[in-house]
Amino acid sequence: MKLDVPEMTCRYLEEPSLLFGGERQHVSPKQGTIRFGPRSIDMPNRHPEVVRVGFVGSGESIDSASRWLETCTPGVPGTKADPDFPGFMPDRGFFSSLRLEETLVEKITQRDMGDLKAIRTRRERFDFAVSLMDEKLRLLAERDRPPDYVVLALPREIVKESGTVDFVDKDLGAIHRDLRRALKAIAMKHRLPTQILLQDTTEAKTGSSKVDHLSKCAWNFFTGLYYKCGGIPWMPHGLPAGTCYVGISFHRLPGSKRSVYFTGLAQAFDEFGNGLVLRGQDFAWDTQKHGSSPHLPEQAAEELIGAVLKRYRDEIKQAPRRVVIHKSSSFWPEERAGIQRALGVVEQHDLISVIPTDEMRVLREARYPILRGSHVTLDRTHLLYTVGYIAALQGFPHGHVPAPLKLTEHVGDSATTTVLSEILVLTKMNWNSADFGGLLPITLKFATLVGEIMKEVPRNQVPQPQFKYYM
Repeated sequence: MKLDVPEMTCRYLEEPSLLFGGERQHVSPKQGTIRFGPRSIDMPNRHPEVVRVGFVGSGESIDSASRWLETCTPGVPGTKADPDFPGFMPDRGFFSSLRLEETLVEKITQRDMGDLKAIRTRRERFDFAVSLMDEKLRLLAERDRPPDYVVLALPREIVKESGTVDFVDKDLGAIHRDLRRALKAIAMKHRLPTQILLQDTTEAKTGSSKVDHLSKCAWNFFTGLYYKCGGIPWMPHGLPAGTCYVGISFHRLPGSKRSVYFTGLAQAFDEFGNGLVLRGQDFAWDTQKHGSSPHLPEQAAEELIGAVLKRYRDEIKQAPRRVVIHKSSSFWPEERAGIQRALGVVEQHDLISVIPTDEMRVLREARYPILRGSHVTLDRTHLLYTVGYIAALQGFPHGHVPAPLKLTEHVGDSATTTVLSEILVLTKMNWNSADFGGLLPITLKFATLVGEIMKEVPRNQVPQPQFKYYM
């Protein structure tokens, strides 16, 4: 009996470099920042030399958060796994500084907490907490000189009493709400970039197993802060000019009783890593008839991609020469037709469906797992390992057998190797952290994050397109 053995090939895609200060290159976000400074250090119109920080919280939580910042800004010793955090100072690290001003503080008072605790139901406490934070952020936003950035130093009591809530609405049915997502939505309304900083983090004892090591926390916190205040931590290197990368995702509107409606979302990035978020129209989807994975109707698909192209032209002042669209599900015929009709004005395009898979894994005959950047083909199946042994770090930071991304569909003008190499670059573009790289490209990485926050943005409110409000 003859067995059909699939033909297997394996090649290595070189680890992409990133650009830092002075357009110098390094493969590691952390080492590149340490050696060369952030990319926008020599861009006067982008580099934030001073960041005016505002606070919302109780007297205790604000004091704790302030001391945490003061501990981290000079620099934090690292570990074997994480390099030293170089600091957030004018002469090192991000070459910027924080300015903490008493005039940029809005306190959650004991009276506020008493009013919160006096409310009987958790749903009403949640609504009160959101309204309370809305008012505090409004007062900061209406200052003569609003802060550049706001630390939401949430007291433990608020997190305990109102962190999440599940309830049943008589019209909509079962609903789940999360305070973090709600706070991002109201801060967006006031155009204030924010970061939640919990007391569990700011008051953690050295060696605590409940939070990451202080150096890792500092790397992630200040990388995000620098970006949210207008800076560019690093840029991708090697992406073709004039290319717009788009991730299409969906989020289900809240309420179990209503018909199943979804909103299409697009996360769009240019070749420099600058990102925008656009919300499409709502559409009905019959999960019993078509399955749980939604697909855009033809007209909705055309309008969503048309909005992306318009926004790209508005930002870049020219149309893209090429558009690459990533989805984690297949492109249905109607969906593809609408997308390609919108792309009729673009010279080249690639439509790519890619998903993590544990159906197939490749093992090395060696001590360490397969290398990140490995491209494995089994007949016509393409696998890309975006997680694996990292030669530049001489280690494997994940602690489990890595699973690859599977290319399930590709229709377009570029070679398969080209689109996979671009995905590898885009796994390094998460400015919400300083990790070496992630499993998913940034076009799909933020899909869930953006979708959950978008649920909290009222339909009559136009969501801000800048990514800093969703991080």
